[in-house]
Amino acid sequence: MRPELMNVLALAYLGDSIFEVYVREYLLVEKGIMKPDLLQKEAKFFVSAKAQAAFIQEALKQQWLTEEEIGIYKRGRNAKSRHVPKNTSVMTYNQSTGFETLVGHLYLLKKQERITEIFDLFKEFVDGK
Repeated sequence: MRPELMNVLALAYLGDSIFEVYVREYLLVEKGIMKPDLLQKEAKFFVSAKAQAAFIQEALKQQWLTEEEIGIYKRGRNAKSRHVPKNTSVMTYNQSTGFETLVGHLYLLKKQERITEIFDLFKEFVDGK
């Protein structure tokens, strides 16, 4: 099935998982964090809806995404979800969902190199804060 025909919330579900693998590998391999409690604490900075929403806003501002990627992000952002976010605003949650949709879409298209490019920008963004 082509990703552009899939339910965007399913793409976001996949994208969330893929992104978390990138984060965990980064924390273990590049940052050398080995203690599970510290890994969990550090991972929260990367996988939080607030960090993802802030990053996607910066990515749009800096024009780091292609027009196609922006369209995919917007599809995910605009999806209607029954989930009510607990610790963040609906707008932040929707932006995060859009980001995760983009990651899931790129993954299904086998564009790991592009995911890595976006993740590198994400790392710089989060580590710089």
